[in-house]
Amino acid sequence: MSGRFQDTARRVIEVERDALSLLSDGLDDSFDQAVEVLLNATGRVIISGMGKSGHIARKIAATLASTGTPAHFVHPAEASHGDLGMMAQGDVVLVLSNSGETPELADLIAYTRRFGIPMIGVASRPQSTLLRQSDVALVLPAAEEACGTGVVPTSSTTMTLALGDALAVALMEHRQFTPAHFREFHPGGKLGARLSKVRDLMHKGDALPLVADDASMGDVLLEISRKGFGVAGVHDASGRLIGIITDGDLRRHMDGLLDHRASEVMTHSPSTILPDALAEEAVAAMNNRKITCLFVVAEGEASATGLLHIHDCLRVGLG
Repeated sequence: MSGRFQDTARRVIEVERDALSLLSDGLDDSFDQAVEVLLNATGRVIISGMGKSGHIARKIAATLASTGTPAHFVHPAEASHGDLGMMAQGDVVLVLSNSGETPELADLIAYTRRFGIPMIGVASRPQSTLLRQSDVALVLPAAEEACGTGVVPTSSTTMTLALGDALAVALMEHRQFTPAHFREFHPGGKLGARLSKVRDLMHKGDALPLVADDASMGDVLLEISRKGFGVAGVHDASGRLIGIITDGDLRRHMDGLLDHRASEVMTHSPSTILPDALAEEAVAAMNNRKITCLFVVAEGEASATGLLHIHDCLRVGLG
């Protein structure tokens, strides 16, 4: 039984793979024109489609919006009942329809023509109403639907989705969209955590466990206990971070500990990290050095501005 179903799955995937190859081979200057139109938009990208094309349109809108191109989906039926007002001059409209003759798109198409809003059409029939009315026509190649009957949108929706991804990535590369930009649109979740910066997670101000180099070890122990990180940074008279006192340092100086000063117990030149470093980089550094925290020192500075503990990284899903 499972073998028969796997054969079906492989056939579907192969048919859709062939459709994507046809799409790739058929790309021409109209794709470049579409990207230029999108780049020149001073407003938003409005994406619309009916039925399965509508589901694809929603995904493309989400991809564009998350990668630096303001975009949203407008349902064509709702557009006829007031949502046409969501479109304005300066916007660009991207309309998806396999046949290019979807009746629910008529009012939306007419609206773009009436008010001179650039429209990019995606359909499989070059002579369809949608593509003939579009400023830029992106023609889907004649490809077999994977259902075998030709009635269920499969290969056609896969090609449309891939075409939307291609537009989004082309826009990203032209705008030099970086992981840092992506982080701004994705502050939550595992990906957001991986792109968090040290400054986003670090402790600062009065939370920092810091003592002067001439502080008594009694005061050092109070500071370590009060701040709760298990360490204390040691600074000199100018505020420069010169050392760190950890649990290991305390154990090594257990005999006569309270007779010492901070500078006599500390480990010199502690490991630090820049505030703009990725938190994931800090986790790697802590793991490599088998330590649990890093003081944060800005480039060109000598004083500690923050402290990042491994628990702060674990809390957001890193580690």
